[in-house]
Amino acid sequence: MTRLILFNKPYDVLTQFTDRGNADGPRATLSDYIRVPGVYPAGRLDRDSEGLLLLTNNGKLQARISNPKNKMPKTYWAQVEGIPDAAAIAALRKGVELKDGLTRPAQCELMEEPDGLWERNPPIRVRKSVPDSWIALTITEGKNRQVRRMTAAVGHPTLRLIRAKVGEWSLEGLAPGEWREAVAQKR
Repeated sequence: MTRLILFNKPYDVLTQFTDRGNADGPRATLSDYIRVPGVYPAGRLDRDSEGLLLLTNNGKLQARISNPKNKMPKTYWAQVEGIPDAAAIAALRKGVELKDGLTRPAQCELMEEPDGLWERNPPIRVRKSVPDSWIALTITEGKNRQVRRMTAAVGHPTLRLIRAKVGEWSLEGLAPGEWREAVAQKR
């Protein structure tokens, strides 16, 4: 039976079940939250990012979710430094030139701070002289630290990043550190 777990990964948690060592001591991993044998992450979510991480015991489903060739949309909420103007939003929608090439076109819009947003520990750095704002950005590829690099390339570094949705699955109803089983859509 295929298992699919939706997990709201907290900030500073590694997206693996073991920590291969760190000079500063052990770090939080998936095993601190999920005790379900035989499931593995479908894709990655950086340690300094938060939000939806999918885990499954089905290799085909894992590949469908994580392989960039499948172009599964992933929606992120990014709290950015400054307030992006129309040109910055248009650039994100068109695709941004990064050191490893042009990103695919993305969906992007300014948004209000997400409803029910939890506090991050530690909180983001705040500069009194520079406002911040939120954007919703949906991408269909997975370059390393792509959203952070895209927002920086248009002059609005990411301060906080939360993955809200992967394909048809969303973070809705999950507090940080919580998980639930979901149904994998047949293809």
